[in-house]
Amino acid sequence: MAATVMEIYGSKVFNEHEMRERLPSSTYKSLKATIEKGQPLDLDVANVVASVMKRWAIEQGATHYTHWFQPLTGITSEKHDGFVSPQPDGTAIMEFSGKELIKGEPDASSFPSGGLRATAEARGYTAWDPTSYAFVKDEVLCIPTAFCSYTGEALDKKTPLLRSMQAISDQACRVLKLFGKDVERVSTTVGPEQEFFLIRKEDYNKRLDLVLTGRTLFGSAPSKGQELEEHYFGTLRPIVSEFYKDLDEELWKLGVPARTKHNEVAPGQHELAPIFDTTNVAIDHNLVTMEILQKVAAKHGLVCLLHEKPFEGVNGSGKHNNWSLTAGGENLLDPGDTPMENLQFMVFLAAVIKAVDEYADLLRTSVATPGNDHRLGANEAPPAIISIFVGEELEAVIDAICSDSPYAGPVKMKMDLGVDVLPKFSKDTTDRNRTSPFAFTGNKFEFRMPGSNENLSDANFILNTAVAKALKDFVAATSDAADFECAAAAWVKQTLNDHRRVIFNGNGYSAAWEEEAARRGLPNRKCTPDAMIALKDPKNVALMEEFGVLTKTELFSRYEVEMEHYSKVINIEARTMLKIANKQLIPAATTYMGDVASTAAAKQTVSESLSTRAETRLLTALSRYTDEMSDAADALKAVTDKVSALEDEAAKAHAFHDEVLPAMARLRAAADEAEELCDEDYWPLPCYSRLLFYTE
Repeated sequence: MAATVMEIYGSKVFNEHEMRERLPSSTYKSLKATIEKGQPLDLDVANVVASVMKRWAIEQGATHYTHWFQPLTGITSEKHDGFVSPQPDGTAIMEFSGKELIKGEPDASSFPSGGLRATAEARGYTAWDPTSYAFVKDEVLCIPTAFCSYTGEALDKKTPLLRSMQAISDQACRVLKLFGKDVERVSTTVGPEQEFFLIRKEDYNKRLDLVLTGRTLFGSAPSKGQELEEHYFGTLRPIVSEFYKDLDEELWKLGVPARTKHNEVAPGQHELAPIFDTTNVAIDHNLVTMEILQKVAAKHGLVCLLHEKPFEGVNGSGKHNNWSLTAGGENLLDPGDTPMENLQFMVFLAAVIKAVDEYADLLRTSVATPGNDHRLGANEAPPAIISIFVGEELEAVIDAICSDSPYAGPVKMKMDLGVDVLPKFSKDTTDRNRTSPFAFTGNKFEFRMPGSNENLSDANFILNTAVAKALKDFVAATSDAADFECAAAAWVKQTLNDHRRVIFNGNGYSAAWEEEAARRGLPNRKCTPDAMIALKDPKNVALMEEFGVLTKTELFSRYEVEMEHYSKVINIEARTMLKIANKQLIPAATTYMGDVASTAAAKQTVSESLSTRAETRLLTALSRYTDEMSDAADALKAVTDKVSALEDEAAKAHAFHDEVLPAMARLRAAADEAEELCDEDYWPLPCYSRLLFYTE
């Protein structure tokens, strides 16, 4: 493989190399201007690009093309149209026009819209995003696109992301101009760390809960979980190693810069991390990665679980969003050697701190999902409280600025490992804090709250827009100052003093922090229905409308979509539990009890002196838990039917959380106790030990 990596990398992508080699010079220059400067794309140019792109795609085996977009479902969607065009003489030619490249018209009515479109109003448009390269997947030319309604409302995840990238670029360029730097564009970059579980397909197929919901709704704790801590960074299982090799090859062909792979904390859990890229490209790559993960797993007899919490009692899966700002190769979040003297860095740092504090409630909505609710705050992931970790050195800098006290400068401590053959090296002054939801890690911020199954567009368009607002406030406060440096330093000091409350370097898992956060006035919205109301908050609506990222109507529609989605997910889970309990678990327990009772009766037939104490104790306990299962199933059905009938989507979502989830927990508790007693040959669901450790 090593000898061919350079040959296969990007071989399925119509990237800049292919454009430069294949397009006429004038067409290439015009397309580059569109990509880099946002200049309009002339239809004549689009026709040339489409023709060349079609020929390249056919060489890659493509017979169809699709506008590859991201509706509000959070996943990707595609409709395949053939290049083939029948001719009058019975032959066919392959056609693809510039109009077909830059614009598509899928049915908009069947995607979630939160009331923006009615079923009878089907028309919607897709528009080519030329900043994200087209690629060939499964013999289809995939063209990354935005998706909007006939009347122009955004119906997707990509559109507000692209708008937010423009907003933060505009404001950051204004800031840099005040520092004497004339740049045309500032880019946000992202590196998503994708976590997932791998289980055997034969076990997956026996679990209706995994098939229908992505997580186990039943399952008693295994004798061994993750407490020995030997899985993290441990040697890969041979089957997982082969999976990763094939995964790398498929991703590299598609230009996805997959780089780091390792075992994660929980047994059966793994991670894949790419090299940073421009935000919209990185997110497109991550969505491709999620699809390829599942396809490659299937080839190895495995199933890739992307749910945030597929197993109770072991760590869930996240997707850390490593975010930074760059301008012409300069990382604007790089503090250098003397951050106290680096005024530009302090301005951008203060802007991020201000943005996260002022719009923490909105940022919280971007990671609120039914699956992630099980993960956040579960002593394995950041809490639902958003705070910022900056490390000891930067906190000392901030303390000095806020209090007008002297700062001695960075103290680079030497790490001596006590062995002569091992090198001594400088200690990083920004130690990692895995309990922090939003951590500064040297020259980037790591947003650790997103779940493994999420589309990162939401988190990034909110973060981009909030930071754009803070940068705009900085320009307004300093651009007309007689002494810019003094005005900038004063703004940094005022901003840090105003928003110090959001900085926390301690243990985010502790109960003490939850109490302290409440005293500081930080929001703590623990579940999706509570978090989503921030989408309707006037200050958040004003933010999005100020920068043209989303309108009030679009935000309100997303609130409706998310609340309805939450209810649908919990409803599916509840009804899946009922089907499994009534058709599999209760019958299995009853059958086993019948056989145990027959064994006891047979012993008594042989001799009344033979003890049946073990059988009696087992039957008594298992009968009790089976009765509890039956009662809990009846109660769950009643409450699910009642809540499902509610018409108001907000009230329904809250009721599913407040009433249905507790009923589900009671059914699970009884079933898990029954599993502990029932012979595994009778219990129909593969147990946690089998799922996580691949045991027989």
